[in-house]
Amino acid sequence: MKREDEVVAHVSAIVEDVFDRLKPVLVAVESLLDEVEQVRAEDLDQVRPQVIDALGGLVIGAGYVAAPHVLADQEYGFEWWTASENEQPEQLFISLEPGSANFLDYTRQSWFTVARDTGRRHVNGPYVDYLCTDEYTLTFTVPVQRGGAFAGVVGADVFVREFERVLQPRLRHLGSRAALVNAQGRVIVSNSARLPTGSLMRDADVPAWWSAGAEARAGVRRCGDAPIVLVT
Repeated sequence: MKREDEVVAHVSAIVEDVFDRLKPVLVAVESLLDEVEQVRAEDLDQVRPQVIDALGGLVIGAGYVAAPHVLADQEYGFEWWTASENEQPEQLFISLEPGSANFLDYTRQSWFTVARDTGRRHVNGPYVDYLCTDEYTLTFTVPVQRGGAFAGVVGADVFVREFERVLQPRLRHLGSRAALVNAQGRVIVSNSARLPTGSLMRDADVPAWWSAGAEARAGVRRCGDAPIVLVT
C-alpha cells in the first residue's frame, strides 16, 4: 500500500470510529422521540448515558441538538456533555431563549444546517469553537429523524490538535508537503509550517474539484465519504 493510501485509510478509520460512537446516541434519541408523544426538555435526560458513553478517545464533546419545536415545552433543546482527558464529564449549558443577549441560534451553524439540508452525516471544520473550548475543532453530526421529518442532530466534537497528533507521523512519512483539507480548501492538519490549521490551500483548487464530483486525480484524494481531502 502506498503511503498516501495509508493516510487516506487512517483518516477514514478515524472518521468512522467517531461516527460509530454516535450510533447508540442516535438510536436512543430517535427511540425517545418515537415513544414519547410530547417530549419535554427534562426527558432528554434519558439519552444522557449514551451521550456520556460516546465520550472518550478523540471525542471530547457529544450530545443531541433538537430542531426547533421538537420539544413540547420549549422551542430549542440541547443535551450536550464534554470531557477532557482525565476529567469527569460536564454538561454544557447555553442560552436557549431567543430574546436573551447570549442566545445562540444553532440552527445557523454549518454543523446543523448541512446535516439538515442534505439528510446525511457531516464533518464540519476546522473552526474555532468559541462556545465551548476556544480551540480548533471538528464537529461530526448525524441527522435525527422523527416520523420521517428532521428532528435535529446528534454530534461529537474532536480537537484538531488531537486529530493532528494521531495523523502527523503518517503525514511526515509522505516525503513531500501534504495537507488534509476540508471541501472548502481550508487546512485541517499538514506536515508543513507553511500550511497552518485554518489557512486556505493555494496549491490546489479543492472547492472547484469537490464541486465537480471529487473524482480522484494526481495529488488530490478524498478520504472515504467524509468531506476531507488529502492534497500532496
